[in-house]
Amino acid sequence: MREGGETAGRRPVAEGQIYDVTITDIGERGDGIGKIDGLVIIVPDATPGETVKVRITRVERKVAFGRKA
Repeated sequence: MREGGETAGRRPVAEGQIYDVTITDIGERGDGIGKIDGLVIIVPDATPGETVKVRITRVERKVAFGRKA
């Protein structure tokens, strides 16, 4: 059994909601990558070092996708 982490399927973000995300890296396809409570957030057209408002468009088990709001 894993310790810590998310509680039985609970995600730190929800589809359609807007969050402030600090972009810390760039993915292999050029998308910005940030995290919210440990969940990876992928944001197209974002660059490392910027903090952007992101509307979440899809949430999966280990990653969420969003776009600049």
